[in-house]
Amino acid sequence: MGKPAMAALRGVLVVLLAGSLFVQAVVPLLAVDMNGFRPEYAYLRTPILVITILGIVTAQVVVVCVWRPVTMVRRGTVFSTAAFRYVHIVIGAFVAAALLVFALAVVLAPGEAVAPGVVLLLCGVVMAVLGVAPVVLVLRMPLAQAVARDIEAARMQAELEEVI
Repeated sequence: MGKPAMAALRGVLVVLLAGSLFVQAVVPLLAVDMNGFRPEYAYLRTPILVITILGIVTAQVVVVCVWRPVTMVRRGTVFSTAAFRYVHIVIGAFVAAALLVFALAVVLAPGEAVAPGVVLLLCGVVMAVLGVAPVVLVLRMPLAQAVARDIEAARMQAELEEVI
């Protein structure tokens, strides 16, 4: 990966993290706005706020866990077993995010708080977010192959040094 591409990726990650921190800071304002809910929908306030905060946290986890392998690429250590930890956390974060969107759909489904189409759209978002996890899992496979080849090459190098 070239230096300009790395710098661009890091810039995007910084903007995403800063944006998520800003949104986290604005969540209390959302809570104040939700005080204006009609009394029959007041029960939605806490679940929506909790789901929002947890959703932001999952996004921050993904950003941090993408930052670490980018750093490993720069250092030339990405083809190690340590990289798997971050890939697995990203997969788990996407699954958690999908579950959070589904929980939001479940919370909003009963009653007349939102139109049924909104709940259906949320279920579509669940499928889209959940679909990212297997993509990351598939992209993990070349990393696993590269790590296995790197380990095998180190073993063969050690054997060759013994012979010489």
